[in-house]
Amino acid sequence: MEMDELLAQDAVVPNLKAGSKKQLLQELSHKAATLTGIEERRIFDVLLERERLGTTGVGQGIAIPHGKIGELPRLHGLFARLAAPIDFDAIDDEPVDLIFLLLAPESAGADHLKALARISRLLRDQEFCRKLRGSDEADAIYALLTDPSMPGHE
Repeated sequence: MEMDELLAQDAVVPNLKAGSKKQLLQELSHKAATLTGIEERRIFDVLLERERLGTTGVGQGIAIPHGKIGELPRLHGLFARLAAPIDFDAIDDEPVDLIFLLLAPESAGADHLKALARISRLLRDQEFCRKLRGSDEADAIYALLTDPSMPGHE
């Protein structure tokens, strides 16, 4: 699955404001509800349940919250760059400012894992993350994330 199949152009939020992890998950759930047609509370509950298993703050200012929702027909991604970093209980205890939300159907076992791996590879590249942090425009961020020449697209 290519990144442009996972991430719609209107699924990029370049300057999201959130003061806490809970508020961030609420904001992401709200935006994801408009993109997927799934009830906001349902998405929020799935994300919260996943965070209870262990943080999705993977370090270096990055979080990849994710979950499975049976009613989804396909995988959905949502990328947000925060206006100001927040505490996300990340594994390195550093605040988070780049978030890639991934929602998958219950049946998307291997596809869900492949998408998580691709997102992780992409966001492990420090130079790539510097470019994401340096852009305030949703279109520019979307272009970076879906550019086949970027890391993680192999």
